Amino acid sequence: MLLTNHVLSGAVIGALARRPAPAFAVGIASHFVLDAIPHWGDWESKRRFLDVAVRDGLASLAAMGVLTAAAPAERRLAVLAGMAGAALPDADKPTMLWFGWSPWPPAVNRFHTAIQHESRRRAYVEVLAASVLAAAALIAIRRRPA
Repeated sequence: MLLTNHVLSGAVIGALARRPAPAFAVGIASHFVLDAIPHWGDWESKRRFLDVAVRDGLASLAAMGVLTAAAPAERRLAVLAGMAGAALPDADKPTMLWFGWSPWPPAVNRFHTAIQHESRRRAYVEVLAASVLAAAALIAIRRRPA
């Protein structure tokens, strides 16, 4: 799943959790749930992966900035924590690329790899997820507390 979709789901989680620690923890768990959904990937080359990853990383940072700024002050930290937690499991991608190692234990890496079912023909999954998650994030962030 693209990092942007993880970030968007983390924003929803943070807005609904309203407290940073639970938002961060549930954000981490949500990462693995989303990655278990068959999605776009299975890049034919490292170059193609990097082309997508750089754009996705920049879009993720932009989404984090916009959604953090859009969140009411009383929920802002929880929204940011949810997004950070949801993105964190993919920290292995840049560390593997730049340093040749993953920050996660081998068991986590094996699990994370095993749950992913990627195909070059599933870009529509990413677009659909982004559309639904972006709308949900904006609604959850801007809704008034009950």
